[in-house]
Amino acid sequence: MIKRARLAQQNTDLMVALTEPSGTSDVAPARDEAIYYRSFADRPIPKQPWAFVWLFIRTRFARQALVLVFAAALSMATMGLEAPALRGLVDELQRVAGSGVWTGAVVFWLVMLGGMWIASSIFNRVYQLADIRFSPPLRYMIQAYLFSYLLEHSPRYFQENFAGTLGQKIKQAGQSTLGVMNIVLHDAVRILTILALGVGLLIVANPVFALVILLWSAAYMAFSARLARRTLVLSRAMSAEVSTSTGRLIDAISNAELVRAFARAAFERDFIAIFLRREADASRRIRRFLAIAHLFQHGATLAFQILLIAVAVTEVIGGAMTPGDFVMVVSLSTLIATQVWSLSNRFLEFFEHYGAIADSIELVSRPHEIVDRPAARPLVVREGAIDFRAVHFAHADGTPVFEGLNLRITGGEKVALVGPSGAGKSTLIKLLRRQFPLDAGQILIDGQEVASVTLDSLNHCIGEVPQQAGLFHRPIGDNIRYARPEATDAEVVEAAKQAHCHEFIMRRAEGYGTIVGEQGIRLSGGERQRVAIARAFLKNAPILVLDEATSSLDSETEHLIQQALWRLIEGRTVIAIAHRLSTITGMDRILYLEAGRIVEEGPHAALLERNGPYAALWRRQVGGFLP
Repeated sequence: MIKRARLAQQNTDLMVALTEPSGTSDVAPARDEAIYYRSFADRPIPKQPWAFVWLFIRTRFARQALVLVFAAALSMATMGLEAPALRGLVDELQRVAGSGVWTGAVVFWLVMLGGMWIASSIFNRVYQLADIRFSPPLRYMIQAYLFSYLLEHSPRYFQENFAGTLGQKIKQAGQSTLGVMNIVLHDAVRILTILALGVGLLIVANPVFALVILLWSAAYMAFSARLARRTLVLSRAMSAEVSTSTGRLIDAISNAELVRAFARAAFERDFIAIFLRREADASRRIRRFLAIAHLFQHGATLAFQILLIAVAVTEVIGGAMTPGDFVMVVSLSTLIATQVWSLSNRFLEFFEHYGAIADSIELVSRPHEIVDRPAARPLVVREGAIDFRAVHFAHADGTPVFEGLNLRITGGEKVALVGPSGAGKSTLIKLLRRQFPLDAGQILIDGQEVASVTLDSLNHCIGEVPQQAGLFHRPIGDNIRYARPEATDAEVVEAAKQAHCHEFIMRRAEGYGTIVGEQGIRLSGGERQRVAIARAFLKNAPILVLDEATSSLDSETEHLIQQALWRLIEGRTVIAIAHRLSTITGMDRILYLEAGRIVEEGPHAALLERNGPYAALWRRQVGGFLP
């Protein structure tokens, strides 16, 4: 029995849960989130951070957000009501001072004061409990949404961006959204609540204090907003440097063996240090600016509190206020000033998070280069005939590859592509799989234009064994099963046996549960390629692409794999790219490509008799390089 990885089992459970009624299953929450996510995952990503965040709030988290708002408001309101309770208690204590009697009023105000403290603490706990059902799911939704959109980008997009940078942007968007929402739903709500309550109470006690506090708060926040705009610029610069340095680090780490082979560790240290130093400089700039901003904010807050207390003392001495009024004014002003100062600090942080979200959206949400047409239908393969009709294609830099290519491959025909590097062999395969858009012309499979069918159905109908076998950091069994997730253990084992990899798998202690490492690093090159071949066996697609499928195999294993491949290609349309001509001599037709043109074509024997470029290449491979 194959030992499956925990993640693979969870994915299987989730697929089952999505098709079965809910009950007490452990995956019910995951099922609910997946159903919701699928209901809007195809929507385009909003370009503005607020619109992006609002998409999730209004469609899934509106109720949770309301609970958080009310909990934050009530928590701050009860804290604000401590001030009038203190005023009542102080005035009553002044009246009964020296009497030695606990009056009912003293007890009442004392109980009220304690009740406010308890209530405020309870509402804070309610906020925390509600946040458990808000923040983690929100972060999950955002990251899943962006990841899904990211996967729909064309290969060209991934060639132009570091994988580490893209992953970091997705994680950063989720975390920064939580930072923004915490400021909006908690800090902003609390300051608005205490301002409304405090101003209302102070109007009754002394309207002058209410007006002063209101004007100071508005001016303070306005100036803090100006500081925050500068923070946004610095934050984006910092985010860009972090992304670049992360991408460079991952690039170097993923090529650690190459670094070791050329003894270039010192060079890489110096090279990476350049980007780490740029990141440090960007961090230093934003920290210096924040330190100055915080110094101003703290100083302005202290000056305001001292001035307000001095005015209040003057009012008490002049008989315009009671000691209780003094306590209430000082208590409220201190509470308001503290909250305004706290929000202003978070205000700067808010723009940092806001900039990070904007930066992530800008990178990930670029328009997809290749998308399904509105009326796209699933590809239906009956014979597997392939037609390239007047195909024109050039690389992004303008370098032409094909200029009017015409090629007909009949259903079930085995065709090999040979020729020098850069001739267009791999590009031909990529165009068939619609990994790049055509400049002009058509590619058809059984009369259906590949540009008019769904991408998923096109890829389902084409199996490929690439030259560089892509493997996940997962068990071997899961890497094989990736071709067909619903395959049974017996089917996976049979595919492995056909690809002659069952033996080396079973020699390992964990068998099919052996983790292969990143990009299959724990397997040899030949073992990785045999796993890729097993995956093709399991997929059982009607059209098969072999891109140097046996390039990493020793001669004995290659002989065994060749036998297995001939069983695999029976009854299928096959396009094989080969540099080792001995592997394609039995093909129905061999095409020799050069500079995007088919120079000659025909069976192996006929091409040798023609004594053209193919024959010259054959002679070089069978001994022409020897003296």
